[in-house]
Amino acid sequence: MRPDPFDDPTRAPSLGLLLAESRVAWEAVRFLRGVRLLDHLPGGDGHPVLLIPGFGGDERLMRPLRTAISRLGYRAEDWGLGRNLGMRSGIRAALAEKLASMAATSGRKVSIVGWSLGGVFARELARATPEHVRQVITLGSPINRRPDANNMMTIVRLANGGRAPRIDREGFERRRVAPPVPCTAIYSRGDGIVAWEACMEEPASNTRNIEVRGSHFGLVVNLEVLAVITRVLHEETEKLSDRR
Repeated sequence: MRPDPFDDPTRAPSLGLLLAESRVAWEAVRFLRGVRLLDHLPGGDGHPVLLIPGFGGDERLMRPLRTAISRLGYRAEDWGLGRNLGMRSGIRAALAEKLASMAATSGRKVSIVGWSLGGVFARELARATPEHVRQVITLGSPINRRPDANNMMTIVRLANGGRAPRIDREGFERRRVAPPVPCTAIYSRGDGIVAWEACMEEPASNTRNIEVRGSHFGLVVNLEVLAVITRVLHEETEKLSDRR
């Protein structure tokens, strides 16, 4: 019998951390100023990178990160599906089609970077079609511990017309296991939206967890996060080169 994820003691971030999410404004300013100086970061090999926004976010929020990754030498693309309001009708199929198209057009596997709920989508894409995926990088994504260990439940309830979201406990427990590709989870103990413990991958030969400093909303405009992403992308490229 599988353990009940609600037996886990992890809870949503405190009110203090939630209020501290306001520092995203400063993080964005710092990112836009510092991203002009990219010479110290490793250059890319031109392979495709798919970026998936978090719940309530869209391509505009991902644009600064996508632009920086593109400037470093990767073929970065947005998911192209507008605002992320959850795994609704047609989204799963459209994402799978986008991933397959990027892989076919480039002739190479795709790295997927998913922010918050977008990271959950990224892992499930990789689980369904690992043959198209080079690696997955999640940013503050609720992939472990309790499915309600976050401060998004009220927002999700509003998006669902006041109805409490149905939580698939068994499905969540199954999804805690990483897909069969290299998976890197980037998390912050200062996250005011998702409990940092819930953002970490289970230990495995294909997983690792990297801590950064900053807010949840600022993970896509965080210079430290950008440095980690580019390092992880570069390291996987070097590993593939060594195997040839």
